[in-house]
Amino acid sequence: MTKLPSPSYTLTIRLEFKNEPGIFLKIAKSIINAKGEIVGIDVVRASRASVIKDFIINARDELHEKEILTVIEKIKGIKIIQTIDRTFQQHIGGKIEIRNKILIRDYNDLSRLYTPGVARVCETICNDKRYLYKYTIKQNTVAIVTDGSAVLGLGDIGPEAALPVMEGKAVVFKEFANIDAFPICLSVRDTYIVCDVVKSISTVFGGINLEDISAP
Repeated sequence: MTKLPSPSYTLTIRLEFKNEPGIFLKIAKSIINAKGEIVGIDVVRASRASVIKDFIINARDELHEKEILTVIEKIKGIKIIQTIDRTFQQHIGGKIEIRNKILIRDYNDLSRLYTPGVARVCETICNDKRYLYKYTIKQNTVAIVTDGSAVLGLGDIGPEAALPVMEGKAVVFKEFANIDAFPICLSVRDTYIVCDVVKSISTVFGGINLEDISAP
């Protein structure tokens, strides 16, 4: 079965070419003949002499991406300004971040959110730990814990390489359930140590999602 172009392999190719009839059609035909899927075309700049356009193209895999680029390079009068892999582009700097829920407008707000006002909340929780869920992030946070030993479709790739997958799962938690999830990638394989770590961090997290860990 022939593999079809996929959004997992989307290229943005910025091309500069003369503003003459037929050149755009030649580019489009070349991409289509190479079995690339054109999903978007954006005009970056246009003048009487030349045009710069971004061609957004889905490919089957990395080899197919190179084949499409090779076909485009062979067209006379075309200059490839830059090529962007949109999957890698969306991962630059990570996919999640922490943002404040409360707007700090002045010193008074800061005094209530942090010291000295926060001490009152700390004392309340100290006296009755049930308030931990009400007055902290624990009520809506999940730790996504992995050691990277059994990542779906990839196998044992280690905690560092597993981090992008765990970030992606955190994105899913937030987007579809509005739950704040955070990846915890452990550089240990000992089952008992993993259990101890999970138990130790449970103070902060309302839920623990054990993810992509091989069976002990």
